[in-house]
Amino acid sequence: MSTRPVETVGARDWARAALAMFAVGWGANQYAPLLTMYQDELGLGQNDVTAMFAIYIVGLIPALVVAGRWSDLNGRRRLMRPVLVLSLVATVVMFLGPNDPLWLYLGRFLAGVASGAAFGPGGAWIRELSESGPPGAGARRAAVAVSGGFGLSALVAGIVGQFLPAPEYTPYLPHLVLGVVALVLAWSAPDPFRPAPDANRAPLFPHSARTRRFALGVAPWAPLVFGCASMSFIVLAGLLGGDAAGMPVLYAGLLAGITLGTGVLVQPAARRLASAAAPWRVPVAGLVAAALGMAAGAGLAAAAGLPLRALLMVPVSVLLGAAYGTLLVGGLVEVELLSGPEEHAAMVAVFYVLAYLGMATPYVIAAVSPLGGPVPWIAAVAVVCVMLIPLTRRQLG
Repeated sequence: MSTRPVETVGARDWARAALAMFAVGWGANQYAPLLTMYQDELGLGQNDVTAMFAIYIVGLIPALVVAGRWSDLNGRRRLMRPVLVLSLVATVVMFLGPNDPLWLYLGRFLAGVASGAAFGPGGAWIRELSESGPPGAGARRAAVAVSGGFGLSALVAGIVGQFLPAPEYTPYLPHLVLGVVALVLAWSAPDPFRPAPDANRAPLFPHSARTRRFALGVAPWAPLVFGCASMSFIVLAGLLGGDAAGMPVLYAGLLAGITLGTGVLVQPAARRLASAAAPWRVPVAGLVAAALGMAAGAGLAAAAGLPLRALLMVPVSVLLGAAYGTLLVGGLVEVELLSGPEEHAAMVAVFYVLAYLGMATPYVIAAVSPLGGPVPWIAAVAVVCVMLIPLTRRQLG
């Protein structure tokens, strides 16, 4: 058990941990708008590039489970230091992708491992460094850090990949700079966490995750967090990118920036709704936005030849981004309510495991599209969102 002295925490030290999360999130999503470019340049099929996108969660899920438990025993900073290095290594590996697509699979897998190891402990680290802030500040700051990294990376990569030379390489350069800066600033950030005396006996799967409230009130909709995001800037961007004035990479990057940027912007309002009203209102609001966004997206995908179809996707991305951000905050707030400090990182990890399952959405849609095309399956997701509303209201009310 750790005997380290208690470290002094400054009012702004949480920002150093948040920068670390932001950098890992950046490295995780910089690939997203480049799918079309890889299809054109390397001759890859839709299933190939969506599998590369989805293999991220193969690395992420076990890392989430193990890292949350490990950091609950050993602290946050000791884990985040090597994770920031691994995130940089993943980006370096992606540079080898033009030589052999297997490097792209490996780079995406390593980015998933880095993300999985970072998001639970990193979120807990931000929360513990935010104790002097208002209630819920830690959850909001963690969500904004992850969402901001995700959104800006895709936007920047889309712009760089569309307009700068060597698009197989240049979109990855910003993360190398950002990752080094984050590593330097976060290296010596305080780590106030101290494991409980009985932490070694804590179960790998936390008690809070086994409650009826979490199992029926949160788990069923958690995959829609990143399901909504990836539906917007991967699935729908791919289906409508041919109408984007010959700039599909830029289009995908802009949709990613709009989707995830909206997710960031709605989070303070979602957090206020959680503190001022019944907890169920936050996820229900997210589910309503998700249902509307999925239905509208299915309609646009079906409307081949519709004038300005690519432009009409912008408000749909806003809806799906609002759903993403609201559901993310709703889940993290529920985790705060359900868990104590001794299992908080593990509970954040469980929620993120479920949320990140939604990143397999593009691969699943591509796999089932031979059975009637993508439109009916997108519409089916909208129906599922509607069906989840009364269940969520009943369990969290």
